[in-house]
Amino acid sequence: MDTMLLPFSPRFIVLTICAVVTTLLLLVGIFDHKVFKIVLIPLLIFGALTFLGIRDLTQKNHAVLRNYPISAHVRFLLEEIRPEMRQYFFESEKDGMPFSRDTRAVVYQRAKAVLDKRPFGTQEDVYREGYEWMHHSVAPKPRADEKFRITIGGPDCAKPYSASVFNISAMSFGALSPNAVRALNAGARKGSFAHDTGEGGVSPYHREMGGDIIWEVGSGYFGCRNRDGTFNPELFASVAGDDQIKMVELKISQGAKPGHGGVLPAAKVSEEISKIRGVPMGEDCISPAYHKAFSTPVQMMEFVAQMRKLSGGKPAGFKMCIGHPWEFLAICKAMKESGLYPDFIVVDGNEGGTGAAPLEFMDHLGMPMREGVNFVHNALIGIGARDRIKIGASGKIATAFDMARAMAIGADWCNSARGFMFALGCIQSLSCHTDRCPTGVTSQDPIRNRALYVPDKIERVYNYHHSTLHALTELLAAAGLEHTKDLRPIHFSQRSSTTDVRTFAQLYPTLRPGELLEGTQDPRFRDAWAMARADSFQPAG
Repeated sequence: MDTMLLPFSPRFIVLTICAVVTTLLLLVGIFDHKVFKIVLIPLLIFGALTFLGIRDLTQKNHAVLRNYPISAHVRFLLEEIRPEMRQYFFESEKDGMPFSRDTRAVVYQRAKAVLDKRPFGTQEDVYREGYEWMHHSVAPKPRADEKFRITIGGPDCAKPYSASVFNISAMSFGALSPNAVRALNAGARKGSFAHDTGEGGVSPYHREMGGDIIWEVGSGYFGCRNRDGTFNPELFASVAGDDQIKMVELKISQGAKPGHGGVLPAAKVSEEISKIRGVPMGEDCISPAYHKAFSTPVQMMEFVAQMRKLSGGKPAGFKMCIGHPWEFLAICKAMKESGLYPDFIVVDGNEGGTGAAPLEFMDHLGMPMREGVNFVHNALIGIGARDRIKIGASGKIATAFDMARAMAIGADWCNSARGFMFALGCIQSLSCHTDRCPTGVTSQDPIRNRALYVPDKIERVYNYHHSTLHALTELLAAAGLEHTKDLRPIHFSQRSSTTDVRTFAQLYPTLRPGELLEGTQDPRFRDAWAMARADSFQPAG
């Protein structure tokens, strides 16, 4: 009896109704040909739903469809549009991840050169644990007119680069669309700041617009590799000698997926990507998790020095997300032992990254940017090398406050990837890895990326950079400072509880110059320094 009543249960009633209506419409059409044309469209609709329901009942992949034929598709539809519904209707101004609606809005406003002010007081809970603020001065300075630039290049560098303190972080062509690369590079040229290529190589779209380039070379050595995937010095020299390339950067790891390689399937290796990356068509394009050109800290420093020499004396450095502390300290020991130093180090945080990655890597692997920057800053002070090596910070930087905070704890300049993606029109749809980007920023589909109108986006990239630096000058002036190099941890505070506040100077204490060489007792460094070896990334003992 229960089985007989199943078609009329709530689970199956939608299918039953569709089947009954389909049958009735079919009978009406058969017995009265005059009304057949009238009922044809409803017949097709309910007939299609009936067949869908039968298919749901017989398929074996989705249990919910077998139990709720037809109606369960509503659940999948709602699940599909859930991110958009939440983003547009339910998020508050301070909600939303990775970037809040308020942060996205201020980037859009600055990129469009429209009013970016907020009325009626802050929406932040200033008494919540973790709230941070910058101190102002009772004797503020006049707002600086300069563009805040720094010189990157140590004693071994023949062609130092005058860089903006705010630049475009590493994003490869392939991850970004051709029009996105064009707009970013042309905006960088107009605003006199730098554009990092990412590890995908220097594409024609980078060269086309003439903006300053930081060429990032990863473990795949794209654009400077032999057929077997090893490094090709001659090819590197021929590319790095281009005047448009201002610095060369060795990628050790990235924030989104440190210690994780990548594979671009052979089917996606187009003729264009094959030519740019120097990989054969018909084969998977592999970016290994490790480098083949070196295997020890000393060899790594020798490779960085080789990059500087092959580029004609341009600044050479490396980018990494800090992992095992002793490994970076091993690199520091290798610097002292070999006498070879990078000109710069870019510290990526695990909160950074525009690329797709396994959830475990993205959420739980690698050191966050602030701790990483401060660790590198102190390590270089501890070996007496801070004055000759500049530090870049990369990881969820979008506003002037983000920049000032990173510089106060050790960075000389900041890179932003997603901030500049927002300037291009990115709406944080989180579909970068699907090739269905709704704004054409990350899609290789020519129909989708044609929606990104380059002349308009050039202006937005320029405006965003210009307005963010303008906001930075206003923050510094209010604090009584004249340049970003004057920022110190004492200028910031963080609430550790409802009633307790600590300055960044307390949160991020600084080593003495040469303290690591003398033998530190600082627990952040003491054990890791003892474990570090210049001849191996493996810990001593």
